[in-house]
Amino acid sequence: MAAQSKPSAALTSQGYLIPFITVTALFFVFGFITNLNMALVPHLRSIFDLPYGLAMLAESAFFLAYFVFSSPTSKLIETIGYKRTMVVSLFVQVAGCLLFVPAAKMVSFPLFLTAVFVVGAGITALQTSANPYVSILGPEHSAPIRLTLAQALNSLGGSLAPLVAGAFILTDPDKIASKASIADTVRGPYIAIAAALLVLGLAVAFSHLPAITETQSFRPGKDGDDLLSRSIWSFKHTVLAALGIFLYVGVEVGLASIAVNYFKTQGMSSLKTASFLVSLYWFGALVGRLLGSWILTKVKSGKLVSIFGFAAAMLIAISMFTSGSVAIWTLVLCGLLNSIMFPNIFTLGIAGLGPMTSKGSGLIMSACVGGAVVPYLLGALADRVGIQHAFVIPVICYLYIAYYGMWGSKSARTAA
Repeated sequence: MAAQSKPSAALTSQGYLIPFITVTALFFVFGFITNLNMALVPHLRSIFDLPYGLAMLAESAFFLAYFVFSSPTSKLIETIGYKRTMVVSLFVQVAGCLLFVPAAKMVSFPLFLTAVFVVGAGITALQTSANPYVSILGPEHSAPIRLTLAQALNSLGGSLAPLVAGAFILTDPDKIASKASIADTVRGPYIAIAAALLVLGLAVAFSHLPAITETQSFRPGKDGDDLLSRSIWSFKHTVLAALGIFLYVGVEVGLASIAVNYFKTQGMSSLKTASFLVSLYWFGALVGRLLGSWILTKVKSGKLVSIFGFAAAMLIAISMFTSGSVAIWTLVLCGLLNSIMFPNIFTLGIAGLGPMTSKGSGLIMSACVGGAVVPYLLGALADRVGIQHAFVIPVICYLYIAYYGMWGSKSARTAA
């Protein structure tokens, strides 16, 4: 079945609109928390006097959880279902947020990383359950539109997170007397987030989310099904999609994490102003996803991914060889171009898998570990050659994404 959207396609199957809206609200949660975690990179640099590479370990700890917990989450979903997995994921995030309290009090870098890892485990479980759940709430050919709309809420949360970080967490060093005082700024926000997640977890627990066991396209496996005899690694478009997600998550997170420090090298002295620009980076993703859900009714998803990938590579190349406002704003605009990449790479990657959809989803979601690897490589290279020269890594990532959209996903877009 083709993976591209059709203007006549229904957004969801009959009776699934309310569940779609409910689960879409959860996308706001992991967008907000994921991006708030990114704000810890400049914060940890201030507290512990870290080079870029070590500071990026905050991202590595967070996204390492995707690699560790994606497969167990898939098994958890099979055991207790999508809804209960979502509830468990929210409660795990509560525990992780509360770990920031002793981490700040003890001014302990290892404990900060532990807290980040536990929060990442909860986000992993939420992502692994919510993304395929949204995808299977209707026909396969309209899955890119559903997931793009849901990801718009992710971007809204991501847009607000840097503003919260700038207002309550990030502080200019000359205004704070001690490292302990800097570390202490995380306690209040994370306690408030833990309380909100607890309430949300209870709300989801008592909400009505139907158990999805079968749709026309995303059907369960049956004895004698030829697809069940194949390894998920034999589906080229799925494997290439996993690599695409690895690089996409890595480049999106890497640019956002290093942006505040990059803006300072371009003459911006205020951390709050820099945080505001990072917020605009994520707001661009929100705008792009809202526009993208309409564009996808006119343009094939693979083609759109390719266009945005090439454009993003060009913007980063411009940022590498310019300075000041041009260098800053070309990076900020990449947020707009990032917008449609994840949902479309994901849906192209699971297209045509039928009873293998859950395995394909698990493989692709585990590739989010790119958020642990690429930012670290970006930071390590920035320590050696400077941030601008290190941007060769994002350029390579975006060029591969463009390749996947135009050619690597071909088997998904031409499958019958």
